[in-house]
Amino acid sequence: MNRFVCSASLAAAALLASANAGASATVTYVHPEKMTDVPRYPSEREQMEITFREHLGQLSAGLPAGQQLVVEFLDIDLAGDVFPRVPVQDIRVLKGRADWPRLHLRYRIEQDGAVLRSGERQLSDPGYLMTTSRYDRELYAHEKDMLDEWFRKDVLGTR
Repeated sequence: MNRFVCSASLAAAALLASANAGASATVTYVHPEKMTDVPRYPSEREQMEITFREHLGQLSAGLPAGQQLVVEFLDIDLAGDVFPRVPVQDIRVLKGRADWPRLHLRYRIEQDGAVLRSGERQLSDPGYLMTTSRYDRELYAHEKDMLDEWFRKDVLGTR
C-alpha cells in the first residue's frame, strides 16, 4: 500500500511536470493604482488580477509547447460604471453607452529566451452588451471576451 501511494504521487508529479513543460503565461499590472477603472478595494482588485491571470494562463495552453506568453496590463477600464456603496461593496452598472470595456496591454511570446512576437494593443468593445455569451455566469466576462478575441487574432494568428 505504501508503494502504491508513492507510485501515485510520482505519477501525479510527472503529470504536473509535463503539463508545466507546455506553454505558460506571465501577467503583470503596471501601476494598477493609476488605472482608469479597476476595483478600489485592494482585495477586489487582487481578485480581478487573479481572474485575468488565470484566464490568460488558460488561453496560453493553446500555444506550442515551450512558448510563454508575457502580458503587461498598462491600463484597465472595466465594463460599466461604479456606484460606491458604503461601507461594504460597490455596485457596477452596465448601461451599454459610453461605459464599454477597454484594456491596454503590451505582450510578447517567448521561447528559449528569444522573443518570437511582441506588440502593444488597446482593446475595446463598444457593443459589449450585444456580444458576450457568458455574462450571467462569469465575473469580468466582457473583458475575457476581448482577451479571447485578441489572443485568437494577434497571438495565434487565426480569425
